[in-house]
Amino acid sequence: MPKDQPAMVEVPPMNYLAVRGKGDPNEENGAYQEAIGLLYGIAFTVKMSKKSDHAIEGYFDYVVPPLEGFWQQSGTAGVDYAHKENFEWISVIRLPDFVTKDDVNWAIKEAARKKKTDFSKVEFFPYEEGLCVQCMHIGPYDDEPGTVERMHAYMEQNGYELDISEKRRHHEIYLSDARKVPAEKRKTVIRHPIRKK
Repeated sequence: MPKDQPAMVEVPPMNYLAVRGKGDPNEENGAYQEAIGLLYGIAFTVKMSKKSDHAIEGYFDYVVPPLEGFWQQSGTAGVDYAHKENFEWISVIRLPDFVTKDDVNWAIKEAARKKKTDFSKVEFFPYEEGLCVQCMHIGPYDDEPGTVERMHAYMEQNGYELDISEKRRHHEIYLSDARKVPAEKRKTVIRHPIRKK
């Protein structure tokens, strides 16, 4: 859990549930809203596998982690908040280490059978983030550029530069439920990939 001051962190490899898409995340009934529903459908199917005949080796009960997002826009080194329609995103929920790709494939079939919904957009997504600068942002998402500026100033003061690319993206972890928490109190971890200058 980062503080509200920038810091560097080495993020180890992790596995996620992921849905990829494009467009404005605020679009009502849009692709992003659909992705969130699909992710949570599979996340809770995996969590509740303990009540099924699918035994996951090493399973222990856990809290489903918060929603996260990897964001990118073609031709922009970072994020242009004025043009959300140009977003390319990977919406993700972290998986416990004991969950395998086979377990996720089982959950996709199981959820489709139970909910009569197509979950085929959900994928098992291994990702190694590596060296990053991160900071807790408190407030509306549209105010994130101020936090990002502080992160980049800190990075440069310490001899690092931004390393955003096709594979390394602007990353947000949503610790607050946007449906319940007022915008000015929302907590979002912002993480940017960096490299030594």
